[in-house]
Amino acid sequence: MKKNNQPVFSLVLVAMFASLTAIGAFIKIPTPIVPFTLQVMFVFLAGCLLGSRQGALSQIVYVGTGLVGFPVFVSGGGLTYIFQPTFGYLLGFISAAYVIGKLVERKKNPSIKTFFIANMSGLVCVYLCGVIYLYISLNMWIDQPTSLWKVLVMGFFTSIVADILIGIGASVVAVRLYRLFKYKKVVNA
Repeated sequence: MKKNNQPVFSLVLVAMFASLTAIGAFIKIPTPIVPFTLQVMFVFLAGCLLGSRQGALSQIVYVGTGLVGFPVFVSGGGLTYIFQPTFGYLLGFISAAYVIGKLVERKKNPSIKTFFIANMSGLVCVYLCGVIYLYISLNMWIDQPTSLWKVLVMGFFTSIVADILIGIGASVVAVRLYRLFKYKKVVNA
C-alpha cells in the first residue's frame, strides 16, 4: 500500500468498524432491560486491529451517528438516546476500544494472550460505564428505584459469560487478522 493512501485507508477502516458495530446492534438476543448483542465483538476487533486512536474513533463515529438520528442503536437513535438506561454501554465502547488498542500497541508481536487480556480489560470498561450509567438512570431520571444488586443482575451477570466467550473468539480472529494486516502494513502504520 502506498504511503500517501494510508490516511484514506485508515478512514475507511474507521468507517467500516463503525458500520460493523452498528450491524452488531441488530444481531441480538433479547433480555430484560439490557439486550445482548454482538456489538462488543466489533468493539474488541476495532481496538485490536485499528489501535487505540482509530479504534476509539470508530466507536465515536458509531455513537455520533446514532446521536444525530440514524437508527444504529439497539432501540433506534437520536439525541434523546442519552436518556436510555443502556447508553452507558455505548460510552464504554469508546473507552474499551481505546484501552484495548493501547494494550495491544505495547507489544511488537501480540499473542492470543495479549489480545485476550486487552479484550477483557476493554470489557471492564464497557461494564463499568454501562452498569454505573444503568444504575444512575434507573434511580434518577427514570425514577424506577433499583438496588445495585438488581442492576448487576440485569446489566452484568446476564451477559458476562457470553461476552467473555466473544472475547476469546475475537482474540483468535485478531491474531490472524493482525498478522495479515501487519504483513500488508495496515495495522498501526
